[in-house]
Amino acid sequence: MLQKAEGIVIRTNDYGETNKIVTLFTREHGKLALMARGAKRPKSRFASSAQLFIYGTFIYHQSQGIGTLNQADVSDSFRHIRSDLMLTAYGAYMVEMIDKLTEDRHRNPFLFEMLYQILQRINEGEDSEVLVRVYETKMLQVAGITPFLDACVNCGRKEGRFAFSLKEAGSLCDRCFEIDPYRLNVSLGTLKLLRLFHYLDVHRIGNIQVKESTKQELKHVLSLYYDEYSGLRLKSKRFLDQMEKFK
Repeated sequence: MLQKAEGIVIRTNDYGETNKIVTLFTREHGKLALMARGAKRPKSRFASSAQLFIYGTFIYHQSQGIGTLNQADVSDSFRHIRSDLMLTAYGAYMVEMIDKLTEDRHRNPFLFEMLYQILQRINEGEDSEVLVRVYETKMLQVAGITPFLDACVNCGRKEGRFAFSLKEAGSLCDRCFEIDPYRLNVSLGTLKLLRLFHYLDVHRIGNIQVKESTKQELKHVLSLYYDEYSGLRLKSKRFLDQMEKFK
């Protein structure tokens, strides 16, 4: 039976001499893998669509195992991302994260929309570093490791000075600092942005202006937090870290 889905290519794997297995993240069916027969041939009808970040409508035949791609109508190739090595690194990190944190055929239209909106905004030239931090913050919920940011994680206090505690998985007020001697003494602005990113509607992101020191703090906190709680070891993250050193 033929099926149709709106999707984004999040992974491709060579299969044999001429074929590719294309993994899509779709609005209708979540993550699914399809065999694109002959996609490695230069004149294949799938040569342009069986590539990372391609967004479009995919028609496929679903069987018990891997489905078979029948037709792909490309709506957007995110050309600006694909032509810039730094942006490609950000995009690869985003799609690998969604690949690792989602199960096959688990429908999540909100997650699809978030991935699409953020890729689109990066492609249009908005601040890619900030957008990736928004994405990382929202993916904490998908990973089931959301930190507590609305008040002090220990006493519930909402006023005073705050730090971020990896040990307590959230904000700590100055009265509770002694609980975690290794707390991260980040700025109030960084903690406010983490909370904002968590609640932000992806359709209302806008062009958020963030100063460089705050960007560095956001990156540092999120990177340490993912390392502590997610168990993710992403090849794309290692590559991205190397790229960001030379920005």
